Amino acid sequence: MISPFSSLEREPAPKPATPPPKPYTPPPKPATPPPKPYTPPPKPHTPPPKPYTPPAKPPVHPPYIPQPRKLVAVQGVVYCKSCKYAGVDTLLNATEVAGAIVRLQCRNTKYSLFATAKTDKHGYFLIRPNFLTTYGVHKCKVSLLYSPLPYCRKPSILHGGDKGGVLRPELKSDAKLPFVLYSAGPFAFEPKKCPY
Repeated sequence: MISPFSSLEREPAPKPATPPPKPYTPPPKPATPPPKPYTPPPKPHTPPPKPYTPPAKPPVHPPYIPQPRKLVAVQGVVYCKSCKYAGVDTLLNATEVAGAIVRLQCRNTKYSLFATAKTDKHGYFLIRPNFLTTYGVHKCKVSLLYSPLPYCRKPSILHGGDKGGVLRPELKSDAKLPFVLYSAGPFAFEPKKCPY
């Protein structure tokens, strides 16, 4: 006897149940560090304010009192140069001239003022004019005028003796003197002609 179920096909075995798809989950983002707190930029270095200093007062100068003018005297020495050193700017082997005449000339007024003096036995002269003061001494010069030696009468150029030498104040002038002492020269005459 044939079973009534023999002609029926066997039903396939049921497939195992497929789980439902999982919902999409994006990949996790990398961890972000928390934001740093705001720090203002450093201010430029400002030096501390200097203490107030009142402006310096200008120095108070005493009132100008012009110095009293004093009379001036001029000293110097006159020599005679040897033939060996004629024309040379030196006093080597020179000898003092006694009786030589020098002239002081000043151009500090409308007209030139003159004064002369004669040397002593040491060739020294001192001119003490009554018209020359410290005010106008810078405009005066001393020059050679005359030599008593017939063989030594040419004024040399030494210290301006031929055209006029300038006056120099003496640093150690005696304050007790009635005048301010200046110096000129030394001056020298020289032979006009030499035998060699």
